[in-house]
Amino acid sequence: MRDNRRMAIREIEPCDVAALLAQGGVFIDVREEHERASGQAEGARGIAKATLERDPAAHLPDRDATIILICQKGGRSLDTARVLEASGYTRLASVAGGTSRWIEERLAIVVPVQSDDQRDFNERYSRHLLLPEVGVAGQQRLQRARVLMIGAGGLGSPAAFYLAAAGVGQLRIADDDVVDRSNLQRQILHTEARIGEPKVASAQATLAALNPRTRVEAIAERVTAENVERLLEGVDVVLDGADNFPARYLLNDACVKLGKPLVYGAVQRFEGQVSVFDAGRHRGEQPCYRCLFPEPPPPEFAPNCAEAGVLGVLPGVIGLLQATEVIKLLLGTGDTLAGRLLHFDALAMRFRETRLRHDPDCPVCAAGRPFPGYIDYAAFCRTG
Repeated sequence: MRDNRRMAIREIEPCDVAALLAQGGVFIDVREEHERASGQAEGARGIAKATLERDPAAHLPDRDATIILICQKGGRSLDTARVLEASGYTRLASVAGGTSRWIEERLAIVVPVQSDDQRDFNERYSRHLLLPEVGVAGQQRLQRARVLMIGAGGLGSPAAFYLAAAGVGQLRIADDDVVDRSNLQRQILHTEARIGEPKVASAQATLAALNPRTRVEAIAERVTAENVERLLEGVDVVLDGADNFPARYLLNDACVKLGKPLVYGAVQRFEGQVSVFDAGRHRGEQPCYRCLFPEPPPPEFAPNCAEAGVLGVLPGVIGLLQATEVIKLLLGTGDTLAGRLLHFDALAMRFRETRLRHDPDCPVCAAGRPFPGYIDYAAFCRTG
C-alpha cells in the first residue's frame, strides 16, 4: 500500500481488498449503473459517484468504518474518497487501476441481475450513457420525447434514422407521397422493393428494424392549416423536412402560436441551410422563419429539387445537422442554431454562418401581437 498526499486516503492494490473486507470494510463501486451492468468486483455494492457524494451519510452512516472505493480506472474513486474525507470519514481507500486492474488480475467478478429491457437499454445506448451531457437521465429524457417530422424524403430520411438510433421515444412522421424510383438517390429510408408504397409506411418499417424501442406514428397526410395543430399536439420539437414554401410558412406560424421549437432545413443543387426557430417560446427575442423570409421568392427564383436537381448526399448532411439540433433541444444542452442560419456549400466544402435578428414588426412573432390566423399559404407563396 502507498499513502496518498492526504493521510486519511490510501491507494491500494486490488489484491489488498479481501483483507480489508475481512476486517469489516465496506466496498463501494462508484461507477454508473450501466457501467456496472457488465460486471463488478465481488463484494462491492453499487452506488453511483454523484449519488454517494450528494448524501454520504445516507449510505455510509459510520464515518469511522473502513470505506473501500473502486471505479473503472481509479480516478473517480480517488475523487470520491476526497469528498468523503471532507465530510469527516477517516478510513478511506481507493483501488488503484479500478475494475480494469481487478479484471486483469483475474479477481472474482459478479454480473448484476438485469431485466431484458434494462439490458437492451444499457447495451443499445452505452456510448450515450458515457457522456456526462447525456447519461442515464438524458437518455431517459430522449426516450420520453416526441418529435414531429414533416416529410419522409431527402431531409427526413437521415434525420429519422439518427433520431430513432439515438432513442427518441416517438417519431410522428407526416407525408402524403409514395416512394418513387427517383427518390432512391437520396431518400435512404426507402428501397427498390417499396416503390409505390406510402413513404410513411416505408419509413415505419425501416425504423422499426433499426430500433424497436422507438415508436413511429405514420401519418399519410400533407400538412395543411386544417390538420397542423393536430399534428403538433403533444410533440416537443418539430423538424421541417418539407420541400415547399407553403408548408414552411404554415409550420412556422403554427409553431409560433403553439410555442414549439422548429428545426428548419432546406437544400438545392449543391447548397443547404439549417436553423432553429424558437420564437414561440421566446417572443420578442428570437426570430421566426418570417423574420428571415417575410415573403417567399417568386417560383421562378426558387425551383424545387425536381426542377433544379440536388446532389444526393447533400440532404444527408443537412438532415443530420437537423437531427443534431433536435437532440440538443430535447436534452437542453449546447448552443442551438436559434438566431443563426448555417449555410453549407458542398462544392467548396465550406460552412458559413449568418446572424438572424428578430423583426419587431413581424406579423406572427412580434411581442404582444395576437396570432393573426392561418392564411391561404399556397396563394401567398404564388404571389410573394
